[in-house]
Amino acid sequence: MSRLVDTLINENLVPLKPYESARRLFSGGQDWLNANESPYANDYAVDSSNFNRYPSCQPGKVVNGYASYAGVDNNNLIVTRGADEGIELLIRTFCTPGKDNILICPPTYGMYAISAETCNVGVKKVPLNEDFSLDVDGVCATDDVNVVFICAPNNPTGTLVARDDIKQVLTHFADKALVVVDEAYIEFDTDNTWANDLEAYPNLVILRTLSKAFALAGLRCGFTLAQEPVIQALLKVIAPYPIPEPVAQIAGKALSTESLTLLQLQVDTINREKEILATALSEIDGIHLIGDRKANFILFRYAKSAALMQYLVSKGMLIRDQSKQLNLTNCLRVSIGSEEQNLRLMQLINDFINEDGA
Repeated sequence: MSRLVDTLINENLVPLKPYESARRLFSGGQDWLNANESPYANDYAVDSSNFNRYPSCQPGKVVNGYASYAGVDNNNLIVTRGADEGIELLIRTFCTPGKDNILICPPTYGMYAISAETCNVGVKKVPLNEDFSLDVDGVCATDDVNVVFICAPNNPTGTLVARDDIKQVLTHFADKALVVVDEAYIEFDTDNTWANDLEAYPNLVILRTLSKAFALAGLRCGFTLAQEPVIQALLKVIAPYPIPEPVAQIAGKALSTESLTLLQLQVDTINREKEILATALSEIDGIHLIGDRKANFILFRYAKSAALMQYLVSKGMLIRDQSKQLNLTNCLRVSIGSEEQNLRLMQLINDFINEDGA
């Protein structure tokens, strides 16, 4: 069977390695602060009476609810299985395998490149500047691309992307490529959303998700926002039943007025905890905060990051090693957990430093 697989496998997949998600890298553990998930698990009930029926391709309650929340027209939105499916749909719809390219700006979210490579689409890279700002001149000098991905706020650096920089990129690629602004963390940086600018830029696409601030990572529900011609093109490619009925029910409830009020309270709490944790980390000799804190995580550099990471894992505290990313040598990323989890993290870091220095 192995020989058969080796014979039949798509050639461009042979050299690829699966995306190293937080769950693939580590199982078990007591505290999961490695996947930028919310520390909250809100309760939802579902109605099973229609589980024997195929669900709607684009459930109305979810489309209407999220369109209202994002401040866009219903025709400017498509619901997907997480923002990851939105990334893949954009590449499959607007890039020809073996011919076209996307552009990414590392260090950034890994699934842009993975999705392109699995579709045999080229990946061009224009690294961020040393301060993690967008290299606008470099991006605009790279014309042979169909889709430009910009993560804003950026993962894993937590930095915003200047509006003038994105505007310049949108204008440059107006008749050449789609510019995708990934707003997975936008609830932590609401002033910088591009949702209000959709009508001004036909090549603007926005990715959103319920996985982060909405505390629904396990639901796998995301959104792609764009002008109607882009949405209609994506509908040609999306699966016939992408959103399971239980997912649609929970997503609809998560977009209710009551749930959105709770969302804001939880975001405010996460932001407070983030600043407390950042202050505590910055007071430790040898730890240097990197980037910014416009999302629900903190990135920091520590010379003995590998040893610290190993120690934390041995104690059931899972965070994320970002050292393989461009310009992030010895960098670790920690998601903001509950107050108890954050205190435990700091206790373990201090324990490690005390033991290491003993």
